[in-house]
Amino acid sequence: MATRLFSRLAALALALVLGACAAPGGPASGSTIIRQGVVEQISPTTIRSPAHTGVGAVVGGLTGVGLGSLIGGGTGRDVAMVAGAIGGTLAGAEVANRSAQSMPGQEVFVRTDSGVLIEVTQPVQPGLRVGQRVFIQGNGDAARVIPQ
Repeated sequence: MATRLFSRLAALALALVLGACAAPGGPASGSTIIRQGVVEQISPTTIRSPAHTGVGAVVGGLTGVGLGSLIGGGTGRDVAMVAGAIGGTLAGAEVANRSAQSMPGQEVFVRTDSGVLIEVTQPVQPGLRVGQRVFIQGNGDAARVIPQ
């Protein structure tokens, strides 16, 4: 019974890890979207680095299952393993969130040549100023504003 439960939890953890490693859907690899425009506004901000909470949660959950399997026997061991998995997952995710660091950034508002206003949050790019012609390279979270 405990072996079957541990196998299922290990399979679930493996699925979570593999799912976290999957590449998000988007433009075909190798293609880059580049738009042109004029900077309308630049505001300082703070960028929080992406925390790998998925990895922290999985590692914490597996550690909790391992520790729970050392406690008791029979049904009590199963309960300890489930409680360990839940507690370890929460603790691992919290540790990963706290280890994320912040860095200075800027919100850049660009009016494209087609008239659309685009906001890009990025690390500080020296040399950007209001009224300057720029390229917007990329899309979504990977977008960057660079001087022409």
